[in-house]
Amino acid sequence: MTASPEELVHYEVADGIATITLDSPHNRNALSRQLVTELHGHLETADAADDVTVVVLRSSGRVFCSGADLSEATTVPMKDSAWAIVELQRLIVAHSKPVVTVVEGAVRAGGIGVIAASDIAIVAEDATFALTEVKLGLAAAMISLTVLPRLTSRAAGLTALGGEVFSGSEAAAYGLVTRAVPAADLDAAVDELVGQVATGAQQGLRETKKVLNAELLERIDAKGAEMVELSSRLFGSDAAKEAMTAFLSRGKG
Repeated sequence: MTASPEELVHYEVADGIATITLDSPHNRNALSRQLVTELHGHLETADAADDVTVVVLRSSGRVFCSGADLSEATTVPMKDSAWAIVELQRLIVAHSKPVVTVVEGAVRAGGIGVIAASDIAIVAEDATFALTEVKLGLAAAMISLTVLPRLTSRAAGLTALGGEVFSGSEAAAYGLVTRAVPAADLDAAVDELVGQVATGAQQGLRETKKVLNAELLERIDAKGAEMVELSSRLFGSDAAKEAMTAFLSRGKG
């Protein structure tokens, strides 16, 4: 598929592997309405494609995702955007094909929910992660649906309450990602891992995913609405609006 200049997410298929690439450098691949809509659409395309066995999700630059698009969050109601992010996580978890996410550099806040929803996540050891919501008067509500089942309880408390940066190596130790490798070895490691997964029969992969992800899907369906309401309330609060406005002002300075 040929990418148009306006496209923020690209899709291509080769040898049974669908590669979906986030490419919105102007806002560091923030989860804008356009990016989430395009990503959702490409995931659905891969889900229905007979010629796709594995999906690889990555970014065009070192920043995988900077989280919610705060410039949108300060001007439009959050509820629709929150539901879209919950539905995106659910689509990845329920997808009929294994989703392998690759992180070379930075990922923050809402982007971590995408990683947690993925079946396999392979990252550079020096990639950086942070659940920064607490710094803005928010909580990692929507992404808690997938993030908390991955993290150990102690790691969850440390990362969500502290809001500080942790490395790819630490993310692997915390259970958030599958494997962390030296940055120079990342592409080779991804190719090897994806090649191994792609040897599975599509029926076997699909049914195995159902077994593995049944509890995670139940959690999303049971708690999704509650987390959307919480997130919407927090994003709409005066404290969060003030913090987000200050953050955006610093970014322009």
